[in-house]
Amino acid sequence: MNAPLNALDLPRLNAELGRDPEKILDWALALGRRAVVSTSFGPFAAVTLHMTVQKKPDIPVIWADTGYGTAATYRFAEEVIQKLNLQFHNYRPRRSKAHREAVDGPTPGLDDPRFAEFTREVKLEPFERALQDLHAEVWITGIRAEETAERAAMSPISLRADGILKVAPVLSWTAKQMNDYLKQHGLPNNFDYFDPTKVDDKRECGLHTAP
Repeated sequence: MNAPLNALDLPRLNAELGRDPEKILDWALALGRRAVVSTSFGPFAAVTLHMTVQKKPDIPVIWADTGYGTAATYRFAEEVIQKLNLQFHNYRPRRSKAHREAVDGPTPGLDDPRFAEFTREVKLEPFERALQDLHAEVWITGIRAEETAERAAMSPISLRADGILKVAPVLSWTAKQMNDYLKQHGLPNNFDYFDPTKVDDKRECGLHTAP
C-alpha cells in the first residue's frame, strides 16, 4: 500500500530533486498515484507537456479554458494536442462568455469588487472541478519561478490543503532553457496569449496561491 502523501519528507525531496525536471517527474510518476498535468497553452507550455507524456502517454491533460483566449492560443492548443496525442480534458466555465457578458456585462477590471468572483467562475471553479472529476492525487504544472514573485517563493514539490501533491518540474528553469528544449524537440510555442484572470503577466490568477 502506498504511504500517505502527507507523510512525505518534502524538504528532503525538494533538496534532492528540486532542480532536475526529469528526476522530479520520474519520482512523481513512480508514486503510482492518479496524476494529471495542467496546461494554459501559453508560452513554453509544450515543454512540460512533452516531458510528461514521454514518460506517461496516457496521463490526463487539463485545460481550464476561460473562453477568453486569443485565436492563436486555440490554434496552438489544437496543434499541440495533435502533435503530442494528448489525453485532453477541456474544462470550461458553467456559463459561456456570451452568456456571462449578456447578464453581467464586460469583464470587470482589477479594481472592480466583482473581479474575484469573475476569476472564480471562469478559471478556479473549472480547474477544481477537473481535479475532482479526474480524482487527481498528483498535479503536475509547468509554472516557473521567474514568472512571478509568488512562484519564486514556491517549492517544486508541495502538498495542497486538500491533500493533492503539486509538482512543478521546471520551476527552476529559465526562459532560455525552456526555449532550448523546444528547439531540441521541434516543438511549437505561443506568445500570443492572454489570461483575463491575470491581465498582467506578472500577476497571479489564484490557481497557484490557494492553500
